[in-house]
Amino acid sequence: MRIFLLGSLLLVGTLSSCAPRVGTVMGVTQTPVLVKVSSGAAKGQAVTLQGRYLGGPATGRIRLGADENGSGGYLIPAGAVTSWTDSEIVFNVPAASPAGGSWLFVEVNGRQSTGLPFSVSDQ
Repeated sequence: MRIFLLGSLLLVGTLSSCAPRVGTVMGVTQTPVLVKVSSGAAKGQAVTLQGRYLGGPATGRIRLGADENGSGGYLIPAGAVTSWTDSEIVFNVPAASPAGGSWLFVEVNGRQSTGLPFSVSDQ
């Protein structure tokens, strides 16, 4: 019985040392994931983003008008955000946002989310 118990403990210790390590970056342990965005909006209108691991307004930012890889675009100012939770962000499209079709991303502590296509109209 003792040999079985000792062997079991050694096996558990070995297996746990093989488990992947998840690094925590300022409270974020996962890459942000965008799941859904409300339909395209005109400048000044509200947009709702839904996802996971979206952090909060102190650690995140929204990039609008980026290419499909998340490069370029326009950072939404913090004043345009009306609410931000770990699973939903609501913001108003600023007047300075680029019009047209592009991609929308969220960055949390330097980690870029998956992107979603989004368009902004001038009206």
